[in-house]
Amino acid sequence: MSDVAAHAGVSHQTVSRVINGRPNVAAATRKKVLEAIAELGYRPNSAARALVTGSSRTLGLAIANISQYGPAQTMLGLERAAREAGYFLTVSVLDDDTAGDMIEAVERLATQSVDAIVALSTYEGAVRALPDVSPRVPMIAVQAEDGGQDSAVWVDQEAGAALATRHLLELGHRTVHHLRGPANALEADARERRWRLELEAAGAVVPRVLHGDWWPPTGYLAGRELIARRRGGEVVTAVFAANDQMALGLLRAFAEAGIRVPDDISVVGFDDVPEAAYYAPPLTTVRQDFAELGRRVIQVALARIGGTSVQPEPVQPTLLVRSTTAPPPRVKASGRRQQG
Repeated sequence: MSDVAAHAGVSHQTVSRVINGRPNVAAATRKKVLEAIAELGYRPNSAARALVTGSSRTLGLAIANISQYGPAQTMLGLERAAREAGYFLTVSVLDDDTAGDMIEAVERLATQSVDAIVALSTYEGAVRALPDVSPRVPMIAVQAEDGGQDSAVWVDQEAGAALATRHLLELGHRTVHHLRGPANALEADARERRWRLELEAAGAVVPRVLHGDWWPPTGYLAGRELIARRRGGEVVTAVFAANDQMALGLLRAFAEAGIRVPDDISVVGFDDVPEAAYYAPPLTTVRQDFAELGRRVIQVALARIGGTSVQPEPVQPTLLVRSTTAPPPRVKASGRRQQG
């Protein structure tokens, strides 16, 4: 700043006012300072600025499973929203979704002079550990449900499961089978819970749940199991898969067995991965708005940094109807009108 001041022929304080956007600087002087900054290639020193302002303009993110679509897209949404608000995002990746790993990641971020910490996990152990962490800066939880946190932001997973299940029931399917995500995953729990409630409310039989791990191979194995159930006499005409990647495995298994989607079985996924529209056939799925989730997290973080409290509503998912859902064969044969 001293170099810029000398180059522009102004005081150090004038340079500071220009950099910080203060109004009490003449237009000609401001122009002269900005030209000096451009010529010298000046960049503000964030560490020095933090010492003066008490703010690093940096947010910490503790996150696991960034190889999975949901966490990765949430991280991208957070980074974009933080950047638009003038903040940097520093990331601490958990080795595993355990309570110990979450506590360690949060404490590691707390030593980096961040202004607030965002903790993202949808696994029960890591989420339940958050109330026991005291990082001395605001902490915002991003997860499938609030988990009792004072500041939490999440996508309404149950609403998404309701959209998927109702869509299939309204098409005329007598029941809907469900391929859930891994045990202890709060998102998987919420989706299964609402699927079950929707079937019970409709007076439909609740089939045995199939278990997966978010990845296509378990979807493929679940598809093989459903094929065996069909051959054993069980009526299987609709499946709600807890994410699109497992739905991809289902489609592969059905195709190998000569089972047509949606003529024989309808399939709904969850997430709307970029490839979902290009599956064969294109996948009907529930879309999560990760960009909006990121904006709401940053909104809460900035409010907490400023000493106020904001608790936004959960982000609402939407149903995208493509080509993997249709009335079951018996409904088509009877000529009943498609609903939904």
